[in-house]
Amino acid sequence: MMESIELPVNEKMAARAFSRQAPLFDDIYAGNTIISYKRWRVRSHALNHLQEQGSILELNCGTGEDALFFAQNGFKVHGTDLSTGMLEQFGKKTSGHSNRVSFEQCSFTELGTLQNKGPYDMIFSNFGGLNCTGELDKVLASFDSLLKPGGVATLVIISKFCLWETLLVFKGKFRTAFRRFFSSKGRKARVESEYFKCWYYNPGYVKDKLGDKFELWDIEGLCTIVPPSYIENFAEKRPLLYRFLVKQENRFKSSWPWKFVGDYYVISLRKKLI
Repeated sequence: MMESIELPVNEKMAARAFSRQAPLFDDIYAGNTIISYKRWRVRSHALNHLQEQGSILELNCGTGEDALFFAQNGFKVHGTDLSTGMLEQFGKKTSGHSNRVSFEQCSFTELGTLQNKGPYDMIFSNFGGLNCTGELDKVLASFDSLLKPGGVATLVIISKFCLWETLLVFKGKFRTAFRRFFSSKGRKARVESEYFKCWYYNPGYVKDKLGDKFELWDIEGLCTIVPPSYIENFAEKRPLLYRFLVKQENRFKSSWPWKFVGDYYVISLRKKLI
C-alpha cells in the first residue's frame, strides 16, 4: 500500500531491499554485543539533548527499536521510513504504545509532504539511514520548519573516514580500505540481494547545509576505538580486549581526532531560539 509513493530511483531500491530484510532484521542483529553498545551510546547521547516528555520525529525508523525505547521513557515519537516492510514491523512492535507512537511512510527528501509536521523537539536518525541519499542537503533544508526553536537534530551518519576500515589495507583489502574516500557519486551496497547506493558525509557538510539557524552542540565518534559491528564476534572472542576498548572509547569519544575517525559519528545541532 505504501511504496506506491513516487520516490527517487535509489530510494525505491533501498526501500525494496529493507522491505525484504524487515521480517528478519531484528533476529539478524539480536545478541550482537557491539550493536547493543552502539544503541546504548546513541540513546544516551539523544537523551542528553531531549527535553523531558519531548516529541521526536524519527527518520528511517526501521522496525521501531528506538521508537519503542523512547516511548517507554515518556517521549512521543512519529516514525517515518521508506520501506513498507519496515513500517509493518514498526506498527506491530509499537502497537501497545499508540498513545505515544505514530508513523507514516515518507521519503526523507520529501519531508514537506508529511501529514504530521510537528513541530518537534528533536529530529532523530540512527545508524546511517541518511547515507542512502545523495541529496542530504535537501533533507537538512527541511529541518528548520519541522523543529521548534531550541529543538535539536541528532543524526547518526556513516563517516567518510573510518580508522578500522582503513587498517584493512594491511590485509591487502585496498578496495574496502579506501572505498569511502572515492564516493562522491555513491558506492554500491547490497541488502538481501538488492543493490542501491550509499554516500558518505563529513560533519562539516551537515553543519554547513543546516546553516546559520543551527548551532553545533555535540559530536561523538562511534566505533572509533571499539571495532565496527560487522567484525563478527569480536566482543565474544576477545571479551577483555573489548571491555578495554569500550572504556577507552567512552573516555575519548568527543575528543579530537577520535570524534572524526569512527565508523559513524553522532552529531547534534540545536535550532537557535531567534
